[in-house]
Amino acid sequence: MIVEVKVPSPGESINEVQIASWLKADGDYVEKDEEIAEIDSDKATLTIAAEQSGTIKIISPEGETIPVGTVVASIDTEGAATAPQTKPAASETETEKAPAPEKAPAREKKEEADSKSYASGVPSPAAAKIIAESGIKTSDVKGTGKDGRITKGDAVDAASAPKQTADAVSKTADPLSRNIRREKMSMLRKKVSQRLVAVKNETAMLTTFNEVDMSAIMDIRKAHKDKFKEKHGVGLGFMSFFTKAVCVAIQDFPAVNGSIEGEEMIFHDYCDIGIAVSAPKGLMVPVIRNAESLSLAEIESAVVALATKARDGKLSIDEMTGGTFTITNGGVFGSMLSTPIINPPQSAILGMHNIVERPMAVNGKIEVRPIMYVALSYDHRIIDGRESVGFLVKVKQLLEDPIKMLYGGADPVKQLLKI
Repeated sequence: MIVEVKVPSPGESINEVQIASWLKADGDYVEKDEEIAEIDSDKATLTIAAEQSGTIKIISPEGETIPVGTVVASIDTEGAATAPQTKPAASETETEKAPAPEKAPAREKKEEADSKSYASGVPSPAAAKIIAESGIKTSDVKGTGKDGRITKGDAVDAASAPKQTADAVSKTADPLSRNIRREKMSMLRKKVSQRLVAVKNETAMLTTFNEVDMSAIMDIRKAHKDKFKEKHGVGLGFMSFFTKAVCVAIQDFPAVNGSIEGEEMIFHDYCDIGIAVSAPKGLMVPVIRNAESLSLAEIESAVVALATKARDGKLSIDEMTGGTFTITNGGVFGSMLSTPIINPPQSAILGMHNIVERPMAVNGKIEVRPIMYVALSYDHRIIDGRESVGFLVKVKQLLEDPIKMLYGGADPVKQLLKI
């Protein structure tokens, strides 16, 4: 029986996708529910799983953009019973080792001569599987089998052969070369490009800056990071402190957590914080839901889980939509200062940067402190200058005195004394 493999709908408003890569080669045997392909939509990378076990026939090549619901492959379930057997590979080896008969009928000789037109350079099923798994090109494998056919041994030798490194290539390349290469933009990259241009054109975006003395947070991490990891199973990073500080500051400046829809302003009582992550296929912004109700350990766990999914291309549409505010950390790449671009339909984004020891005036004396520059880009249509500056100052105060975050930003002494 032939089972059609169709492109599933990644979500509402998505009408077409791009075949990012095939995880199986044409003619491979696949198990039921095994992942066989990755597809890119304009929001995320998803996988297609085999509905039945059998031999796969690929219809749509990699890189092709196709409508949702299109048949991209078929699975022959009749091949399920014979695929796991290894006798064909064994018989192939026996055939190679067996001595050729001294005399062959004229008809058989004619068939051998005809076979040279198609067998040369063609891998056997076992060889094709090794070639696909090793990522080498069929054209780079020399066939030593009958009529030049590529055997399993040929594929194994080619896969284990040392590959030419990038350094070696650069040494042999012409130093005056002016070569160029072109790559088709993925649907995700195209969508990101469109959104970034739209933000610049459709919002009144401004950026305000400040600096944060990270001494207190670094002291806390130094004193408690080992015990924190032992108890919670995750490291104590900076992102949880920034996320918590943002959630507390939003209580005083709700417009920063809002958005514009048509002629209405929308304000959220919850904080769904997007964390910008650099993934192999482009920038991803997975969302931590209700971050205001999470502890530092829960935020760190969520960050690790979402970042891992982003880098593995496993994020779902739901995990990437619905954020109310975004935090991006260019400091991991060494950025000193930047103006981050708003992630629509949100109205603000906080940019973190690298931590550098700088001379600071503290109580009339010069001291060297670990300083981070922070930037808040915001939509001036909904957030006024007073709110944007006040929000960033609040975040600065909370980070420089983390104890205040435990009391919702209020002075703990005043709360204790109820004054």
